[in-house]
Amino acid sequence: MAARLLPVLLAVLLAGLAVLAGAGSAGAHAALTGSDPQQDSVVDQAPKEVSLTFSEQIAVDEDAIRVLDPAGNRVDTEETPRSLGSGGAQYAVKLRAGLPDGTFTVAYQVVSADSHPVAGAFTFSIGAPSETSAAVPDQASGGGAVGALYGIARYLSYAGFTLLVGGAAFVLACWPRGAGVRPMQRLVAFSWVGLTAATLAMLLLRGPYAGSGKLGDVFDLEVLGGVLETKTGAALVSRLLLLAAAALFVAVLFGAYARREDPKERRDLTFGLAIGGTVVAAGLAATWAMSEHASTGLQAGIAMPVDVLHLLAVAAWLGGLTALLVALYRGPAVERAAVRRFSRVAFGSVVVLALTGLYQSWRQVGSWSALTGTSYGQLLLVKIGLVALLVAVAGLSRRWTGRLGEAPGDTGALGPEGEGASAPNSTEAATDSAPDSGDGERAEVVVATAEASERAEAGRPAAGQGAEAEAGAPGAESAATARVPAQADPAREAQLRRQREAASAATRKKRRDGDPERSGLRRSVLLEAGIAVVVLAVTTVLTTTEPGRTEEEAAAGTSASAAQQQGPVSLTVPFDTGGKDGKGTVLLDVDPGRSGDNALHVYVQDPGKEPLDVPEVKVALTLNAQELGPLAAPLERISEGHWSAAGVQIPLAGSWTVAVTVRTSDIDQVTVSKNARIG
Repeated sequence: MAARLLPVLLAVLLAGLAVLAGAGSAGAHAALTGSDPQQDSVVDQAPKEVSLTFSEQIAVDEDAIRVLDPAGNRVDTEETPRSLGSGGAQYAVKLRAGLPDGTFTVAYQVVSADSHPVAGAFTFSIGAPSETSAAVPDQASGGGAVGALYGIARYLSYAGFTLLVGGAAFVLACWPRGAGVRPMQRLVAFSWVGLTAATLAMLLLRGPYAGSGKLGDVFDLEVLGGVLETKTGAALVSRLLLLAAAALFVAVLFGAYARREDPKERRDLTFGLAIGGTVVAAGLAATWAMSEHASTGLQAGIAMPVDVLHLLAVAAWLGGLTALLVALYRGPAVERAAVRRFSRVAFGSVVVLALTGLYQSWRQVGSWSALTGTSYGQLLLVKIGLVALLVAVAGLSRRWTGRLGEAPGDTGALGPEGEGASAPNSTEAATDSAPDSGDGERAEVVVATAEASERAEAGRPAAGQGAEAEAGAPGAESAATARVPAQADPAREAQLRRQREAASAATRKKRRDGDPERSGLRRSVLLEAGIAVVVLAVTTVLTTTEPGRTEEEAAAGTSASAAQQQGPVSLTVPFDTGGKDGKGTVLLDVDPGRSGDNALHVYVQDPGKEPLDVPEVKVALTLNAQELGPLAAPLERISEGHWSAAGVQIPLAGSWTVAVTVRTSDIDQVTVSKNARIG
């Protein structure tokens, strides 16, 4: 059964990595909620600066915000954006003087407070829209090959931490004899190597991941130096330093601790390892808490220690579960008491996970609408469903564990080497000497035949025959010496050893498969591990997805900005017909300023802002992008200098050109125009 299920577990692991690789360019965590000038707006005069407002704090450099003119040339002062206000989420860049009319592009590339890159662009126009050749890079931050590699390294770092901490905790708290078991040593040691390698990869990939997106910048020392100055870089370096301490812990656990036989010395060393290991594990977990979701937003001071507890509980449960799986399939016989101890540890971990997960969900989602209507909330629902399934399977494992302890006075062990063994040596002896049938019996017959053949070739008596010759009968020694070759055949010895190993393996497999309690526990634990792999993949994707609370706040800010743009449109257009009393200003109001029916009011004023009575005023609207118009508005004179039209139909939202024709005499008239965003 194990041989059939292990490939399935591997396939699930690869599927989790594929899902993660596809999520490399997941949504950002700091969303653009506003700007001045606003997106797609048309302003009368060139602004002195451009400001951007984000949903949370960001990290910026001199290239974080760039403003490009219609020709694609940079027109900002190329200085590091300055922070506006105490919140730190609003930044501005100064523009050069004397900017021409036309369409300008604002491109931004920043890093949010929870370490995720944010990039985007929008346009605004001065005077009137125009053609623009400004090019914005197609490769967004956090995407492409670099984003996929960084996402895989992030997943492997979570997996390495889980197996390292959980495996060591399983040995120390549940199965001390496992410190001398080679498969357990390999599990924890390889987890340390994997976590260290993944951390180094993230450190090297961090620069291009948050910046250029080019794989060639991985070994750029200048880029790496910039990463080391960031919060994320400091967290990764701290993790590497803590991993050096973790290496010392692992060496003591599988070295001095495994060799200790004196009970008092072992208790003292257990206490020291427990304290030191907890400190190192908490420090490693804190490197995630200080640089990701928990470090920013609502109640960060509470969220970071809660996140540390959450990660430690995940490691104790899922990492310990993997260690138990290795012990059941690859290690020597594991005691029932160790399985029951882990069952209690897992139960406590699930309780901690439920409490900390509930708080984190409230903090990151905040509302039922965000839970069901955002990507983060939907992923969270998937994770909750998987965890519920995992808990159900864990309950099944607890039932199998309870059955294992039903026999009164039972102190046996579970594992590949058979039932009822309390130590590896006794288990091996019982396995080699116990009567068997089937594969095990056939294998032992082969071994016995090989031994008899070897004795015959060497001239030695078979077992139970000629005992007196081997006991020192006269002349026996010289005769035996004459019959035995001077040197044993190495090939024959190797063949005999392989046959013994085959017989022992066949016997262990038969006994393992014949124990329903042990087989049921192994299957349920293997199923738990498979689900845990998927849970870990979904958790990793969640760390690269914009929290539901932030997404809703950003959407609300965008809606408010759009509502502000959709309000009444007011234009001020100066004119000069060139004749007597030919100078003045036209004030034009479009209400409600969106597609559909609108009321149009036109006020003509002289230079002194007094009403100016003119013979005629005309207004026409054109949507050049859709080749729509000009649409004439049927104006009627209301009073001196005041003209209006009701029911003016504006069929589409967009940037409309409003042309106003003013005639001040029979021969003096002029047409002036201005662009306005309507709808």
